[in-house]
Order: sequence, then structure tokens, then C-alpha cells
Amino acid sequence: MLKATLDTNVLISGTFWEGEAYKIIQLVEGRKVRCFLSRQILAEYSDVMHSEEILDKVGKHHLHVKSAIIKVMEISTIVEPKRKLYAVQEDPEDNKILECAVEAGADFIITYDEKHLLKMKEFEGIRIVSPGEFLKKHFK
Repeated sequence: MLKATLDTNVLISGTFWEGEAYKIIQLVEGRKVRCFLSRQILAEYSDVMHSEEILDKVGKHHLHVKSAIIKVMEISTIVEPKRKLYAVQEDPEDNKILECAVEAGADFIITYDEKHLLKMKEFEGIRIVSPGEFLKKHFK
């Protein structure tokens, strides 16, 4: 089974829109992909989910923030990174994604972050890909 760390932007997109990120969440739910997250990633996801912008959308779509967060926690394996990384100088917050993936021994980091993570293409043998690229290559 493929092992992946999902960036917060993929989690958010997969929560609200039925696109590529949603398909990846479905693959995780269907146990075709194993998702690894850290407490730091979950905290960021929770913060974004509780932001005013998201709460406005939730009201319109009748989604429940708490149940969305619980679902993500239930379908993921939570790891506690032991190594602190400083690979992304321009946006140090992105290092938590790398730290989680390294700790998990992930095959992939799946992200929409074109400015920093996708530019790297790979980190310590972990491929960094967009949701579309991941789906095209592994789940045609």
C-alpha cells in the first residue's frame, strides 16, 4: 500500500470540494493509500477549519467542522516526528510536512504548494507531487 503525507491544503480541499484532493481522501478511506499526519499538521488543519473564512463556508454548506476533523484523524495514522528539519527556508511552516513524511517512511508528500514543496520534487527519497500527478500515475 502506498504511504503518503497529505499537506494541509490537500486536506482542506478534500474536505470542501469534490476534486482530486477529495479522490485522494476517498482512497485513504478505502484503504488504498495509507495517510500519515502529525499533531502539528492536525493542529494547522484544525486552525484553518476554525478560521472565519471556512466557518462562513461551513454555514453555507451545512458541514460540521468537528466531524470533518474527527474523520481526518480516524482515517490517518498519527506519527510524532523525532527529527527537526530546516529544509524549507522560505516557509519554515512547511518543514512539518517533511518531518511527518520522514518519520512515517512515506512514499509521497501530496501537496498543492507550488511555491516551496512541489519545487523540491523529492526529499530524502520521498516524492513530492500534486494530487493530480499522484492520481494520474497510480490510480488511472
